[in-house]
Amino acid sequence: MIELIIPQRRRNLGHFEVQRVLPFAKRRMVGPYIFFDRMGPKDLAPGLPPEADVLPHPHIGLSTITYLFDGEIMHRDSVGSEQAVRPGEVNWMTAGRGITHSERFEQARAQGGPIDGVQAWVALPDECEETDPGFWHYDNQALPAFADDGVSGRVIAGCLAGLQSPVRTHSPQFYVHWQLRTGARASLPAEYSERAVYVASGTADVAGQRVEAGSMAVLAPGKAVTVTALGGAVVMALGGEPVGPRYIDWNFVSSSRERIEQARADWQAGRMKLPDLDNTEFIALPPKLGTMTRS
Repeated sequence: MIELIIPQRRRNLGHFEVQRVLPFAKRRMVGPYIFFDRMGPKDLAPGLPPEADVLPHPHIGLSTITYLFDGEIMHRDSVGSEQAVRPGEVNWMTAGRGITHSERFEQARAQGGPIDGVQAWVALPDECEETDPGFWHYDNQALPAFADDGVSGRVIAGCLAGLQSPVRTHSPQFYVHWQLRTGARASLPAEYSERAVYVASGTADVAGQRVEAGSMAVLAPGKAVTVTALGGAVVMALGGEPVGPRYIDWNFVSSSRERIEQARADWQAGRMKLPDLDNTEFIALPPKLGTMTRS
C-alpha cells in the first residue's frame, strides 16, 4: 500500500538545477534518508562555465551518496579525497563532525556530455553524528549485482533480501537500483519499517497504483510490495530504520539545533574552509533558513 506520492520539484542550487524529492512538507525522511535530489537528465555543452560547478561547501551530521546513471562528476574534499564517480559507482562521504567538498563537471567541460544521477543524504544516528569525516569510493564491480526475469540492478548501500553492499553505513538501511523491462516485476520485502520507491524513468505499477517518472511512492510498513514496469523503467528503492528527529538548515543536519548554529558560525568564521580546496571561492553562507524536524 502507498501512503503518499511525492512529486519532484525544481530547486536551483545557484548555477545548477536539481529535482528535489526529499525533504517534503508531509514527509521529511524515509528511514535515515533525509535528502534525495535528482541531477538531470541533462546534456552539457563543451566549455561549461565554472559557475555551473558545485563550489566547496560544508556538511555535518550526515553521509552523502552520489550515484550516476550517466556522465561523470569529480569530487574533492577537505580530507584529501579526489575521485571521479561514473555510472554504477558510489562516492560515499561521511561528514560527521564536519567536512567541506566540491563537485565539478570537468569531463563535460572538456568534452560535453550528459549528466544524470541521484545524490542522497543519510542522517547519521545520534552516536555517530560527531564521528571523524571520511570518504570511500566503490566501483561498479564492488556492488552486489543481480539479473533475473527482466529485472537487473545493484544494491548500492545497506542490505536487502540477503544481498549486502560493501558500502560503509552507520544504521540499518537499504538503497537499490532496479532496471526493469516492460512487464517485469520486482519485489520489495517488508524487512524495514520505512520504505520508498522512486521512479527515475518510465512508469511503474507500485502496489497496484500507477507511479510516473519523477515521483516517489512512500510505502506503508508491514507488507511486501510488488513493482511492475508498465514500460521499460528505472527504479530506486530506499529506506531503513528511523534515526530520530533531525534539524536541517542549509547543508547541516543534526539532532541538536545548537549544533547547527555552531556549524553556521564555524563556516562564517572560516574554521571549516581550506584555502587550497579546488583553488577557488567557497559557497557563501545563506541567510538563516529556519529548521525543520522529521514528521
